[in-house]
Amino acid sequence: MKILFIQLKRIGDLILTVPAIAAARHHFPAAEISLIVTHGSRELLPAIPWVDRTFVARGRVSDVLLWSRIGMSKFDYCLDFSRTDRSAFLTLLSGAKNRITYDTVRREPIRQLSYNQFIPSKVQSTHTVDYHLALLAPLGVHDASGEIHLALPAAAQARATEIISAQQLGDSFIVLHPGSARPEKFWEANRWAEVIDAFPKNNAPHFVITGSSSAMEQTHIALIKSHLRHPIIDLSGQIDLLTLAALIQRARMLVTIDSAPMHLAAALGTPQVALFGPTNPFHWRPRSSPAIVLQGDNPEPLRDFTPRQTPAAMKDISTARVIDAMQSLLSAPSAPVS
Repeated sequence: MKILFIQLKRIGDLILTVPAIAAARHHFPAAEISLIVTHGSRELLPAIPWVDRTFVARGRVSDVLLWSRIGMSKFDYCLDFSRTDRSAFLTLLSGAKNRITYDTVRREPIRQLSYNQFIPSKVQSTHTVDYHLALLAPLGVHDASGEIHLALPAAAQARATEIISAQQLGDSFIVLHPGSARPEKFWEANRWAEVIDAFPKNNAPHFVITGSSSAMEQTHIALIKSHLRHPIIDLSGQIDLLTLAALIQRARMLVTIDSAPMHLAAALGTPQVALFGPTNPFHWRPRSSPAIVLQGDNPEPLRDFTPRQTPAAMKDISTARVIDAMQSLLSAPSAPVS
């Protein structure tokens, strides 16, 4: 059996597709499993061990070679999680006997011609992991585990060890990841600084700030640093995705907005405080690591998640609530690093 997965969305979406890939491997151990991702998600590929072949779609003329390789592969199943014009084209090109996506594509007269099986879309009423797992139904896979597991390469772990040693971080450092590709997810820069400065410097954990090299994130991080009374270790724009993942795995805690590192922490079992605003944590929240989810002006961490949760402004989350959440996780025994 030859199975092709297509996930052309962001890194976070790819991480939340991993349980579906793992379930396919579990149920069909002898299958040849292939995966197509975007150029922006390619760094995660070495941490997904259940895939035999990977393809990177760059959205350029150079993709002609990719098209040729896909067209000659003769897949039995093609599962498209993306539902874009490009993924519909790749699905049709795969020539798979079973070309599967969600039934929302039926609203697109041209795009729907690429598929011959449609799964009811429950995107409004399920967590994104479960939404992705549902696409395995035509393969006879039901009730698969939603646990996210990543296998970090030894090289990434070694790079993280070098950074921890060089920066003298010890074993109780805290990673802060304030950035995103969507500025409406940004928390107030002065509040990030207040959180860091709230911890006394004597015997306090080291704080490490991470982020991408994008101008938008770098401007936000520079503003955070301008409010600080004490220096912070800034690794933003300096490490690759899997080294970041290895650092998160070794960290005492991650404090982040709704972002790819949040999903990495969930996959790696790192405790975290996750700040949500415009996105609904019902669909995106971490479910497998110790996590405290904050949104809006609710004085307590969220425990009841609903599909119709009202979006909130990030500024509604107070500094005190984030500090309280961090103290709560810090007071719990730390888990051993696997």
